[in-house]
Amino acid sequence: MSKRDYYEVLGVERGADKDTLKRAFRKLAQKYHPDVNKTPEAEAIFKEVNEAYQVLSDDQKRAVYDRFGHDGLQGAGYNDFSGGFGDLSSIFEEIFGGFGGSTSRSRRTPRAGADLRVDVTLTFEEAVFGTERDLDIPRLEVCDRCKGSGAEPPTQPVTCSTCGGSGEVRRRQQSPLFGAVITATTCPTCSGAGEVTPSPCTKCGGAKRVRVTRKINVKIPAGVDDGTRIRLAGEGEAGHLGGPPGNLYVVVAVEPHPVFVRNQYDVMLELPINIAQAALGATVRVPTLEGGEQSLEIPAGTQTGRTFTLRGLGVPKLQRSGRGDMVVTVKVVTPTNLSNEQKHLLRELAKTFGDQNMESQNKSFFDRIFGTD
Repeated sequence: MSKRDYYEVLGVERGADKDTLKRAFRKLAQKYHPDVNKTPEAEAIFKEVNEAYQVLSDDQKRAVYDRFGHDGLQGAGYNDFSGGFGDLSSIFEEIFGGFGGSTSRSRRTPRAGADLRVDVTLTFEEAVFGTERDLDIPRLEVCDRCKGSGAEPPTQPVTCSTCGGSGEVRRRQQSPLFGAVITATTCPTCSGAGEVTPSPCTKCGGAKRVRVTRKINVKIPAGVDDGTRIRLAGEGEAGHLGGPPGNLYVVVAVEPHPVFVRNQYDVMLELPINIAQAALGATVRVPTLEGGEQSLEIPAGTQTGRTFTLRGLGVPKLQRSGRGDMVVTVKVVTPTNLSNEQKHLLRELAKTFGDQNMESQNKSFFDRIFGTD
């Protein structure tokens, strides 16, 4: 009888990744394992499922199978699947809780506490020059009454009599395929802790940690930007069973500025000037981040869109020396609501220009687009 396609056996597409293969195998193994399924065909199906998984989960075997099929595997020497059962202990542990020994991960192992996050909103100036904030942080800390034991002083936790302190209970079963099989499950009495607390702490109720709110001073350095994360090591929640505390992450949001726009460490400023300043040139004053002013020379004939760079007047570089620049973009403003005198003066000025200047400019403009004969 010819073998079924391995992908068909596992019920997956040919391009399935390893996680998909593993999930498919786990599901079928749970259904057809002979220790679980007592139907006559279960053992044969389980062997077929196992063989398919051993091939498809191995990159080299899978490549041969994808190219040459079952015959290719035999020709390459991949025809021994140990009677349909390979080294699958890691998956059996996940499915059945462990075969042949202890597999549960003790809950008594110290674990790090959870990381925490807090969002702060800064003004544009605070982000540029740095600031300090006092933040109220709710978090879990080791109970100060029982010092993390979970027991009401002066009592102490005692070893669990059900599991003897191992945190798990074992059951021996006889399997027709594996022989003597020992399954290990979490102890129902101590929930895997290995100890019980006859007199729980009156403050934490035996949880070993309590929730408190701490005021933490956060120094925000100059140069932070929208989305910057500041890590405060050890200011997260307390660890479990003596594990290290987690970290606190302060995530920055920055309010927009009415005048300046930030571009990394540079600041951009649009400066309006009138037509007289643009035509004749002028010395103007531009605002700075510090709140003062800086002189800027506008040369005669300046057009809208021209930029000027003021070195070192931008944002301080985060945790580095130096500052960015201020980039000033000129915008020539056409006047409105002119007085009669201003209109008269502009008309007299317009007469001095005549039409020749604009005609020459228009001709040059069209020549650049269409070319000249």
